[in-house]
Formats: sequence, structure tokens, C-alpha cells
Amino acid sequence: MAGIDEMINMIDQQQKKTSESIITAAEKRARTIIAEGMDKAEKAYADHIKTAKVQAQRELENSCSFADAEMKRRILACKVECVDKVVEDTVARLHDLPDKEYFELVERLVLRSLREGEGVISMCSRDLERLPEGFGKRLSEAAAKKNGTVKISPEPAQIEDGFILTYGLISENCSFRAITESEREGVRDTAARALFGQVS
Repeated sequence: MAGIDEMINMIDQQQKKTSESIITAAEKRARTIIAEGMDKAEKAYADHIKTAKVQAQRELENSCSFADAEMKRRILACKVECVDKVVEDTVARLHDLPDKEYFELVERLVLRSLREGEGVISMCSRDLERLPEGFGKRLSEAAAKKNGTVKISPEPAQIEDGFILTYGLISENCSFRAITESEREGVRDTAARALFGQVS
């Protein structure tokens, strides 16, 4: 019996050593797995942070570019609106000039447009009713110096101010709005310089 007890005792000892060896190996393997997992997690975290920073920087740059472009677009729209208002105000002021100044301006515009041939000046009903004395005569004298004639039509033109100068089949609309529209870019550039300084 003593031999059997000794054998059982040896088996128990061997089993205990084997169990401890397995447990030690398992714990070591677990620590290795945990360490590898931590390394992978830290690397994944670092990669994610790096990618996120790059993406955030890109989004920030895109947002700044968009905001800058939008700001420039709004400033330009505001400038265009201001310039257009100045142009409209100028047309309105010309339209509402006192009679003397108004017809002096119209006369200068007519003299600039006169040429050889038979010309007819058409004006709005408002202007036909308030023509200053000697206005037509002065225009006729100026036309004669260019080997031409000019007369003022008694029929009112469908314009608000200024005049229409006709030579045969060719008519030139010299209402203040038409002049402004035909020279729009130059007028806008002048207004922009007056409002905002030098423009490129």
C-alpha cells in the first residue's frame, strides 16, 4: 500500500507541476497578447489622431477658403450695389436739374453729336413745354458750322429726358439713361474710384 500511496503522491506532484507550468505559460501568453494588443491599440490611436489632424487641417483650410471667397463675393456685390446706386442717383439728379443747367447740359450734348446732314431733335413732352428762348436757334447755328441743319420736332419722344438725334434712318438715343447704359463700364469705373479709391 505504501507503494501505491507513493505513486499517487508522485502523480499529484507531477500534475501540480504540470498545472503550474500551464498556468505560468498561459499567464505569460496573456501578458504577451495584452502587450501586443496595447501596442496595436496605441499605434491605431496614433494613426487615427494623425489622420484626424490632417483631415481637420484640410477641412479648416477649405472652410477658410470658402469663407474668404464668400466674403470677397459679398464685398464685390456690395460695391456693385453702391456703384449702381450712385449711377441711378446721378441719372436722377441730371433729370431734376434746374431748367437753365438742364438745357445747358442738353445743348452741350447736342453740339457734341451734330454732323453734316439734316438732323431732327426729338425731346420728351416735359422738355418741349419748357424750351428756353433761343435754344433751337443756337443749335441751328451750330449745325450750319458743320454743313448741316437741325430742327426740333414738335412731336414728343418716348423718353424721360435728354433727346434723340436723327439723321435719316440713323437715330442716336441721348437720354441720360441711354447715355449711362452705353457708357456703363466707364461710368461704373468712375463711380467705383470715387467710392472706393483706385480700382484694378
